[in-house]
Amino acid sequence: MADVIYMDNNATTKVADEVIEEMMPYLREKYGNPSSMHTFGGQVGKKVTQARQQVAALLGCEPDEIIFTSCGTESDNTAIKGTLEMYPNRRKVVTTRVEHPAVLTTCRDLERHGYSISEISVDRKGNLNVDELGFRLDDNTAVVTIMYANNETGVIFPIEQIAELVAERGIVFHTDAVQVAGKIPLNLKNTPVNLLSLSGHKLHAPKGVGVLYVRRGTRMGTFMHGGHQEAGRRGGTENVPGIIALGKACQLALAHLEEESTRVKSLRDKLEKGILQSCPDCFVNGETPNRLPNTTNISFEFIEGESILMMLDQFGICASSGSACTSGSLEPSHVLRAMGVPFTAAHGSIRFSLSRYNTEADVDCVIEKMPSIVNRLRELSPFVKSRT
Repeated sequence: MADVIYMDNNATTKVADEVIEEMMPYLREKYGNPSSMHTFGGQVGKKVTQARQQVAALLGCEPDEIIFTSCGTESDNTAIKGTLEMYPNRRKVVTTRVEHPAVLTTCRDLERHGYSISEISVDRKGNLNVDELGFRLDDNTAVVTIMYANNETGVIFPIEQIAELVAERGIVFHTDAVQVAGKIPLNLKNTPVNLLSLSGHKLHAPKGVGVLYVRRGTRMGTFMHGGHQEAGRRGGTENVPGIIALGKACQLALAHLEEESTRVKSLRDKLEKGILQSCPDCFVNGETPNRLPNTTNISFEFIEGESILMMLDQFGICASSGSACTSGSLEPSHVLRAMGVPFTAAHGSIRFSLSRYNTEADVDCVIEKMPSIVNRLRELSPFVKSRT
């Protein structure tokens, strides 16, 4: 599909050409096991070490604090359940109402096993109530898990402030940074985060590889038992091509950070402004300066988001109605419901998430097509007809 305009980068991203080139030799001729003693495997092991260094450079941490996983969901599960294993007498987890399903579903499962789950609220703009967080912390709290930025609205939480608050109470802090890595600068050396999750396919690496950052000195149980891989914390032969690809993707992301905050942000702002000006009865969810530079979530009142997506798809335009992990549900987004977005608008919300591969022409095309799509759907909407 050569003419696709792809604006669903918070769901997944195009694998960068440079990343494909970097990983291909390790699918073909350099297929040795990185744990082997011979030179053929040793050269692969050195490349895995280099990838670990590249990931650490993007996160601002030490290479030995990086554990390679299969995805962000595994990293989230490992962080939460691995911490609980080390603190068996603490039976409480503090999180938010707007987390990704990888965290919320894990917490629901823990609740069924006798753990107490405390969820912090957000305001109408999607901002976290940090004061409420302080009230929820107690001696029974084993881990606090709060996303760095929301995957649906792009709203960035004050993670530095939260990490310091949690650290003062001697509690382990985990953040899901899947949507943040490669979009805004990170420096974990200066932020008291204990655990952080990252997923390769969100920053132009392939699917099937992720990272769990574990700060030195943080107690965390082994989630997958087996061999000595990943310093004994995650057994199993490494996904070598994926790890090498992720390392290269992190190197590229670090080099393109300024572009994310300038050119990509400018495209996002133009798209947002163009849609708001040309389409009546719509508004931005989480409209705050403290947002990811690539993300806008817009609600169109009195029409269904799925219908908008289907009509956009006819023009080769890819967007989403929220998280790809919940897009099959007929229920409105749990994030927008937590923010208090009216029912008539929550069902009609569309997330556009850009990348450095998007162009001005992409944005112009979406701005051109949206008014006719919205007008057509409103003509068919029983909600609009009932108002008239």
